[in-house]
Amino acid sequence: MFGVKKVLDEKTALDDSNPPSFIEGKEDAVFGKVDENGPNFRDLGEWGALVLMTKSNLGLGVLALPTVFSTLGIVPGIICIVVVQSIIAYCSIIIGSFKIRHPEVYGLPDAGGVVFGRIGREFLYLVYCILLVFITASALVGLSTALNAVSAHGTCTAVFIAVAAIAGFLVGSLRTLGKVSWIGWAGIVSIVASIVTLTVGVGVQERPPLPAPQEGPWDKDLKIFGNPTFAQAMSAINIIVFSYGSTPIYFGIVSEMKEPRKYARMMVVSIKFITVLYLVIGSVVYFYCGQYIAQPALGSAGVVLKKVCYGIAIPGLLASLTIFVHVSGKNMFVRILAGSKHLQSNSVTHWATWLGCTGAATVGGYIIASAIPIFGSLISLIGAIICPLVCIIPYTLMWWHDHWRYVPVGERKGRRVFVAVINAVFFVVGVFLMAGGTYGAVVDLVNTTAVNGPWTCADNSGSV
Repeated sequence: MFGVKKVLDEKTALDDSNPPSFIEGKEDAVFGKVDENGPNFRDLGEWGALVLMTKSNLGLGVLALPTVFSTLGIVPGIICIVVVQSIIAYCSIIIGSFKIRHPEVYGLPDAGGVVFGRIGREFLYLVYCILLVFITASALVGLSTALNAVSAHGTCTAVFIAVAAIAGFLVGSLRTLGKVSWIGWAGIVSIVASIVTLTVGVGVQERPPLPAPQEGPWDKDLKIFGNPTFAQAMSAINIIVFSYGSTPIYFGIVSEMKEPRKYARMMVVSIKFITVLYLVIGSVVYFYCGQYIAQPALGSAGVVLKKVCYGIAIPGLLASLTIFVHVSGKNMFVRILAGSKHLQSNSVTHWATWLGCTGAATVGGYIIASAIPIFGSLISLIGAIICPLVCIIPYTLMWWHDHWRYVPVGERKGRRVFVAVINAVFFVVGVFLMAGGTYGAVVDLVNTTAVNGPWTCADNSGSV
């Protein structure tokens, strides 16, 4: 029960349940016996894990951060990014330690089951599925935008979304994250090259393209401290939180690592790299463009560089889509075949279930991406409601479960109380972000007018 404390031999939990390095042919608590007769779901190396963690959160969404600075001001914007990054990093560390203590856990819903029983498991499974289908849809929209930009709107946007969905399904159906990680490497190089090219482009141009004045003086309206309304401020902070929205995917990553103990180190490197990139790219683009940041932001350097940047970004956008389709499919796949011999085999049932799951994940994302005219505002609302629920709040309760509800042997009381206070603060922050962000997103949604209908042919890459 919730009020009962139990002594847990932490050394035994860490040493016996999950060995430092997985050995092929042994039993895994999630996948069963991993051997040559089926896919090796424990073949993800530490560097592959680093790439997947980084690429799952790093996309063209980084270019929404100049808007954060425009709303909040450069100083509050930087402070908010650092604060959110610190909270996310702490929660991500808990993912690794919780997985090691509870090796039977594959994803966030399983962790909810450990802490709160079946109700917690089913609730988090529903919430996590909603997040996955929307970030898959967002990846489809991003790739269709790039195809539109590079081809100068060569065909109907609905066709580009369908092409992106087919590509995502084909590549995302690779069965292990170890194989997907190789696509992640290309994706990171692609995205970083694209946003660096844009940053250099806005730095060397005389002024941004329209709607900035093309002759005479022009005012960037740079803000050290902004003066937003509460709704505007929360919407801006919501952008930051959503930029780390793939954090719960880390459960699946650590579950497939050869050496789960190396997860924490790789995760810290990943989040530090992402945060530095967010701060540098966001502040530099904002400094040179000010209030005239294009939407989408890759249009801020003019027509030619817009095509160049989107062209460079296509492999990175496909890599993001691949990861989201794969993780979405794996989330269903592991649940359906858990405890079955077909989970770790090459049987017809295995393949039919796996392809059915990745297909369902792709179709779900495709429908959301194509059928909702106000997709941008809706995903802001979903992000505001769900991201704190899956990126911050549960991990404070996981710590409570492992360190307060069940007390590890040898853990000092003073330290435990101090960390408990930190977790309580982060829990309250998560609830505040969810409530305030939802309010800001609803205000934005009410003020949004649908320009195009579902399955539109209109160009979604913007015009400059």
